[in-house]
Amino acid sequence: MAKIYACIADGLEEVECLAVVDILRRAGFKVTLASINGSEFVTGSHGITMKADELWSSDNCGEYDMIFLPGGMLGTLHLGAHKELTAMLKRFKKADDKRLAAICAAPSVLGENGCLKGLKATCYPGCEDKLEGAFVTGDKVVTDGDVTTARGLGCAIDLGLEIVRIYEGESVMQKIKDAIQYS
Repeated sequence: MAKIYACIADGLEEVECLAVVDILRRAGFKVTLASINGSEFVTGSHGITMKADELWSSDNCGEYDMIFLPGGMLGTLHLGAHKELTAMLKRFKKADDKRLAAICAAPSVLGENGCLKGLKATCYPGCEDKLEGAFVTGDKVVTDGDVTTARGLGCAIDLGLEIVRIYEGESVMQKIKDAIQYS
């Protein structure tokens, strides 16, 4: 099963993070919520506080198959300002066996760090100019090469299902859809 490192920061969009993590865990993925705040507690943009599984670690992150970045404007700004994380995003982008995923405003972090050059991508409306080098589609969820992006909260379940499809195929994705009554 795939191992996903979900990087979280104060100001994240809570449901964008947790809906994706929920779908992935239902599929049996190992998903680690890693706080970049230096605190195990992260408070989202709507005042919901969650406890991370661990604090950010470059060493731990490197052992995962995918880095996932949830959106939320303030959370996205924190993610983009974290130098170790942005260096790891670039490293994952260059690796043959690693993937990246981001939703809402967070694809801007990928764009600003050269991870979307020549790829189709999507994001929250108004963030398109930050997807440097990408062909912006406006679709709900886009996978191009080793990067998957999604527009926003209303697309979070779709993003989780797309990641399941990528790693485990259509049949496992369909089982998850059926189990959660998603059509």
